[in-house]
Amino acid sequence: MPIQDVLAKIGELPEVIRTPVRNNMGGHANHTMFWQIMGPGGGKPQGDLAAAIDRDLGGLEKFQNDFNAAGGRVFGSGWVAVGVSRDGKLALETRPNQDSVLMDGKRVLFGNDVWEHAYYLKYQNRRPDYLKAWWNVVNWNKVAERYAAAKAGTLTV
Repeated sequence: MPIQDVLAKIGELPEVIRTPVRNNMGGHANHTMFWQIMGPGGGKPQGDLAAAIDRDLGGLEKFQNDFNAAGGRVFGSGWVAVGVSRDGKLALETRPNQDSVLMDGKRVLFGNDVWEHAYYLKYQNRRPDYLKAWWNVVNWNKVAERYAAAKAGTLTV
């Protein structure tokens, strides 16, 4: 069964394996997405993706500020992400630990790891600085590819 389907049905799994599946499979899905959407160049979203950010999230600057604030409010370890519906609607989401938006049957457009291991060596306890700097490595072309796949119904993890 594909990872996204297992995670979408996590509540149906035997209770004895739910936590290991949540931690390991959720972590795998989160990190797979995370490494896919980063790269050199930074820049800004274009085309349909930029229009969706404007429509659903109030524009890039507002969205980035909201995203950073949401990531800063995650208590302990977790993720801040953008979920995307099949019709292309975007929503800001946060999840604790290795939980994933996939566990709600949604797709993850992109997101950021706010576990201390993601930033501690460079930023120590300065998560807001990490979140602000992270935008410099978002590969908007990859995010746009994921957005097109989500609208086509082919986006997996």
